[in-house]
Amino acid sequence: MLQTIQQTLAVAAVQRVCLLLNHVLVSEAVATARLKPHAGRYVRLHLAGWPSMLPTPPDLVFGITPAGLLEWGGDAPPAQVDLNLTVEAGNPLRAALHSLGGERPKVSVEGDAELAADVSWLVDNLRWDMQDDLARVVGEVPAREIARVGGVLAGGLRAAVQGLTGLASRVSAP
Repeated sequence: MLQTIQQTLAVAAVQRVCLLLNHVLVSEAVATARLKPHAGRYVRLHLAGWPSMLPTPPDLVFGITPAGLLEWGGDAPPAQVDLNLTVEAGNPLRAALHSLGGERPKVSVEGDAELAADVSWLVDNLRWDMQDDLARVVGEVPAREIARVGGVLAGGLRAAVQGLTGLASRVSAP
């Protein structure tokens, strides 16, 4: 029963991630324009070295639609994909802390070079404008203030993570 609940939650989470990714893609016309030529191609995301004590996340396969958006491959993704992205995930907590500090995880890329270049460009250049989305719900002024406070908190967290990372490297150095 626990496994059924985990599967249901995982499916719901992946569907929401796909919706969020498409929301970000739609917000920038250049993003969908870069993906449109790759319609019908598939990208697989694999988390390598995932700790055995945690539930193993499945590989995520996304198809690219003619509109330049993403479509989750679901339970029966195609066997053949055009681009494989393997993210080192041996220590998810450390990876999360490093990403808060502005570092990206190690990613190995195999497959179509043009698709890889466009996906890389999207990762480097697209950002979710949370303030704009929040303004639609609560208004411009509250959204600006919430974003300002969030930015201050994120900056403080980023500085703390960098400090902890530096401290950890000094402690572990001989």
